[in-house]
Amino acid sequence: MQLHRISFSSRAVVEDPFKWAYTLEDYGYTGWEIVQEGSQCLSSKTVQNLKNIYETTSLELTLHLPFSDMNLAGLNDSIRAEVLRQMKNYLTLASNYVNLAVVHPGYLSPYGVQVPHQAYMTNLASIRELCDFAADFGILIAVENMPDFPKIFGKYPDEMQEMLDAVGSHNVGFTFDVGHANTVGLIDEFLDQLGDRISHVHIHDNMGKKDEHLPLGEGTVDWKHVMEKLPNYKGIFVTEMASVEEGIKSLEFLRKL
Repeated sequence: MQLHRISFSSRAVVEDPFKWAYTLEDYGYTGWEIVQEGSQCLSSKTVQNLKNIYETTSLELTLHLPFSDMNLAGLNDSIRAEVLRQMKNYLTLASNYVNLAVVHPGYLSPYGVQVPHQAYMTNLASIRELCDFAADFGILIAVENMPDFPKIFGKYPDEMQEMLDAVGSHNVGFTFDVGHANTVGLIDEFLDQLGDRISHVHIHDNMGKKDEHLPLGEGTVDWKHVMEKLPNYKGIFVTEMASVEEGIKSLEFLRKL
């Protein structure tokens, strides 16, 4: 199988990612998803590196908004405002180079557990605010389904569909994470229920219990079946690996499907 839009992403790297980004096309990648964590975080200084990559390669760039210590359902208004400020800052910095940004939904804090409906409504309001902000730059906000973590929103198809509907924005999309869906055993259900709403796809493997981000073929996901259920999908497939080497393994696996 040859995928025409295949992107690389890693949240594990701590070295300078702007160097290895130049090698991605050599291995068959056509894009890079820049995760706003650690050394990949954009700043007024590093955005010039991104500009150079955009202008000197053919890589299609997308953005993954930060998730460490970031809770869109947080009920401390000042802290949530800072979370949104940081996300908007990254959207602004990347606005000349990307047209899609992935975001994780929020989760229940110890206070949120006591008032889950309030936390959920706060989550919706936060996503809606990001959608409105990103729309001015022509960037689609694609909300990602979550793995089997406790107290996090977006693990199940019904919940994900309700969340997207409730956000009610023309600028909200859906990032389908196959590995995450595998941890709750609902890959087919996600594809059957939300297949026509998928804007973006994350691919990585696991053994069906934990979010391990293994190379494709090293877990329990039936990748041939997944690809057969996405015959009309024209968007990007993003391998989310710990290293470029694991990404190369995944590309080789896909080519043999």
